[in-house]
Amino acid sequence: MKFNMAKFKVLHLGQDNCQYWYRLSDDGIESSHVEKDLGVLVDEKLDRSWRCALAARKANCIQGHIKRSMTSRSREVILALYPTPVRPHLEYCVQLWGPQYRRDMELLERVQRRATKLIRGLEHLSYEDRLRELDFFSLEKRRLQGDLIAAFQYI
Repeated sequence: MKFNMAKFKVLHLGQDNCQYWYRLSDDGIESSHVEKDLGVLVDEKLDRSWRCALAARKANCIQGHIKRSMTSRSREVILALYPTPVRPHLEYCVQLWGPQYRRDMELLERVQRRATKLIRGLEHLSYEDRLRELDFFSLEKRRLQGDLIAAFQYI
């Protein structure tokens, strides 16, 4: 079986990388700055901030579609729609690209804050009170719980 050389890419990680040229048989392997694997973009600098911004933008876009298309803002409708199409964008492979700066965490948390404000009758409450009323956790707590569950699976 022959390898498809068009599918091979080299991603030079790190800032002090010498960026060597690699080859397979007689053909050189193309270098790339960004690669996507399992739906997660990884760049050569391993910077996560742009990935957090991308996830928040995508989730906000879907949330905007929900807001424009739904006439009812009842708790049942919004709670049925938020966890299914919006939250997965904020949590998919978060162990790999998870936010490392406070501003990135706040950016992702703003998406959930906006979703809880959509529910009629809860607009006047603070974010923490809305979470308590809906039995939700902040995204940061959900990440920590997911990390703990993953750690205990290996024990």
